[in-house]
Amino acid sequence: MSHPTSVMDLQVGFDGIDQQIVAFTPQHTNPIIACCNCGKPMEANGLVMCPDCIRQSVDITEGIQKSGELTFCKQCGKLHNPPSHWLFAPPESRELLAACLKRLKGLSKVRLLDARFIWTEPHSRRIKLKIKVQGEAEAYQNTLVQQSFEVEFVEATAMCPACAKSYTANTWVASVQVRQKVAHKRTFFYLEQLILKNHAHKDTISIEEDKEGLNFFYSERKHAIKMVDFLSGIVPIKSKSSEEFISQDTHTSKKTFKFTFFVEIVPICKDDLVVLPKKVAGSLGFQNRLVLCNKIANTVHFLDPLTLKTGELTANNYWRTPFESLATSKTVIEFMVLDVEPVGPGYGNLQLADITVARTSDLGVNDTTYYVRSHLGRILHPGDNVLGYYLVTTNFNHELWDGLDQDRVAEVVLVKKAFPVTAKRNKGRNWKLKRMANEYNERQAHQDAMVQQGKRKDDASADRQNRDYEEFLQELEEDPELRTEVDLYRRFVDPADDNNDDDNDDDDDDGDLPEVNLEELKIDEDEELEVFVKNQKAEEVDKSSKR
Repeated sequence: MSHPTSVMDLQVGFDGIDQQIVAFTPQHTNPIIACCNCGKPMEANGLVMCPDCIRQSVDITEGIQKSGELTFCKQCGKLHNPPSHWLFAPPESRELLAACLKRLKGLSKVRLLDARFIWTEPHSRRIKLKIKVQGEAEAYQNTLVQQSFEVEFVEATAMCPACAKSYTANTWVASVQVRQKVAHKRTFFYLEQLILKNHAHKDTISIEEDKEGLNFFYSERKHAIKMVDFLSGIVPIKSKSSEEFISQDTHTSKKTFKFTFFVEIVPICKDDLVVLPKKVAGSLGFQNRLVLCNKIANTVHFLDPLTLKTGELTANNYWRTPFESLATSKTVIEFMVLDVEPVGPGYGNLQLADITVARTSDLGVNDTTYYVRSHLGRILHPGDNVLGYYLVTTNFNHELWDGLDQDRVAEVVLVKKAFPVTAKRNKGRNWKLKRMANEYNERQAHQDAMVQQGKRKDDASADRQNRDYEEFLQELEEDPELRTEVDLYRRFVDPADDNNDDDNDDDDDDGDLPEVNLEELKIDEDEELEVFVKNQKAEEVDKSSKR
C-alpha cells in the first residue's frame, strides 16, 4: 500500500541516518538606497528622502497659533474664559493648561501628543508652553511627522464682574454675620486660620470687622449658605436667616432681595471655668458641676479636673438650656508648684495628682499654701509656674454659682502650665500665620490713616486686639494638637536682621519654652520669592558700588 509523500515530510534513509527535506521560501527585502538630500543610506519605501530630511523640509505646525493673551482679574486672580466665564486657574495647573490649549487656533488639525509648561520668571507676566504634535506631511502622502513648538501667552489684567461690582453701591446679595459675646477675640483668630486653611473665604466680596465678630459679604445666596454650613462643622453655633425686599421689575415681576444670616457662636472658650446646670451635668454624667472647658470643636468638650471625667455638649443641646462661663482665662492668676503627688492612673497628658501650690504674689510675704487635686499631674513638676482660678475670695454674680455647695468647692482650680514671657518668644519666632487680606489690610490702612491725620489710633481696641493675638500665638506654641488644625508658615529673615538678635539668644534661658518644629512649618512661596529678589537687588547694589 502506497502513501502520498510531500516535500516537507519526505524522509530518506541513508546508511541508517534519517534526513528531512525542507522547502526554502525566499524573503523579499526592500533595496537600500541613498537619500536624495543628505545621502544617508535608507530602506526604499516609495520615497527617495529619509525621515529626518522630510521632518526638516515640512512644517505641520504652520497653521497653528504661536502666541496669545490671557486676561486675569487683578483683584481675585481668576482667568477670563470667553465669552463671559471666569474660572480659578492657579499657575501651572491643569485648568490653566486646558484654557491655553483651547485658545490655540489650528491645533485641532493635528494630533496633540504632549503639552507642558516652560518655567518663566513670575514677574515677567509670560506663560510659555512646549507642545508636541503629530500630523501627516502634505507633500508626502501616508507619512506621519512629529514636531515640537513653543507658544507664548502674555498676561493682561482686568476686573471680573464680581470684583467690579464690589466698587459700586448695593454690591452684596447675602451676608453672614458671625458673633460671639465674649471679652476677647481669640476664637475669631482661630476661626480665621480654619477659614484660610480650607479656602472658605474665596467667594467673599469683602470682609468687615465688627465689635463682636466679623461680617462676610457675598454676591450670591448659595455662597453664604455654604459659609454657614462650614461654620457649623467647625464650631458650635446657632443660625437664623432673614430677607429684605429691595426692588421689583414691573415688566418681568422679578424681585430682588438681600439675605442675611446671623451666626452666634457658643460664648464658651477653651480654659473657661464653667458651672453646668443640673440637667446638663446629669446628661453628661458629671457628679461635679464645676468643670473646665478643655476644647472647642463642633461640640463643646468639658473636663472634670477632680475625676478626669470628660463630656461633649452639642450646639443644639446647649441652646436649649444656654449658660455662660463662670470665669474666663482673663481672670487666672499665677501659682508656684511646690509638690506633686500622682494619684491613680491617667491617659495622654492627663493624670490626677495632689498638687501643693502657692500664689506667686504671696512668696516672701506669707506661707499660705493650697492643697489642690488637679488633672495636670504629668505636666507639672516642683518649681513650675501654673495658671489657675483663685476661688477663695472671688465673688461671682452668677445664678448657677450660688446654687453650688460652697463647702465642697475647691479653693483653687488649676488650668495649664505657665511659661515665662520673654522678648525672644514675642519677637523671635521662626514661624508666622497668614491673615485674611480683606480684613487685616483694611484695618491696617485705617490705623495708618489715623496716624497721618494726627489722631490717636483705636487705643483701647487696638491694644486689646494685639494682646489677644499674642495670647493666641502663645497658645499655638503650647498646644501641639491645636497646631495640627492650622497652617503655620516659615518666617524668612534677612541675615543682617538675624545677626542683630544673636547676642540676645544667650542671655535668655529658653530651655523650658515651647517651640515649633521646622517639620510643622510650610513655606510661603510669595515671601520666599520676595526675599530672594530683595537679596538679588542688594547684591547688584554691592557690585555696582564696588565698581
